[in-house]
Amino acid sequence: MAAVAGLGLAAATLAAVPAQASTSSSTPTASYASYEKSKENAAANKAFYQAVLKSVAEKRAANPGLKAVTVVYSTANAPSFRTQIARSAQIWNSSVSNVKLAEGSNPDFNYYEGNDSRGSYASTDGHGRGYIFLDYAQNQTYNSTRVTAHETGHVLGLPDHYTGPCSELMSGGGPGTSCTNAYPNSAERSQVNYLWQYGIAAAR
Repeated sequence: MAAVAGLGLAAATLAAVPAQASTSSSTPTASYASYEKSKENAAANKAFYQAVLKSVAEKRAANPGLKAVTVVYSTANAPSFRTQIARSAQIWNSSVSNVKLAEGSNPDFNYYEGNDSRGSYASTDGHGRGYIFLDYAQNQTYNSTRVTAHETGHVLGLPDHYTGPCSELMSGGGPGTSCTNAYPNSAERSQVNYLWQYGIAAAR
């Protein structure tokens, strides 16, 4: 599994991780659960979505002829998770129609990898850009594609809902480590399509 192979890359990649990311090697499951349900996490997710919207809106303003809403991401700082990230983008692109995810240059958000006792999360760099941090240990404990698709769901505006069933992607780690579903359910798909229905106009 790519996440396992990535453990040896920790020292090399952590230098690229935003300052907000802790480099703690202690990653108990309890820490994931408590951080996931915290107000800090909820605020970070909301700010992340707003930062991505702002970034996409600025690109659209510079190129008013663009019709499709495409959110561009970079995996340069998360090489161990390229397969999971590509799979989660594929899942979302096949699930919704009003917004698309694509890897490319001049990204609207970045993926990072490393060790953090809080687990994986979405946040902003404080300068109008967003990033997703993928924690090595959490991605070994939980299904890695589900973790990545869940965090990517925040890019599209979905909040966490940890009391939901395994069939609900944004229930995250709530259903436990045996849950491997990496697909959004019909309600989540509808919500994303609604949020992006008017494209960049809604981001201004």
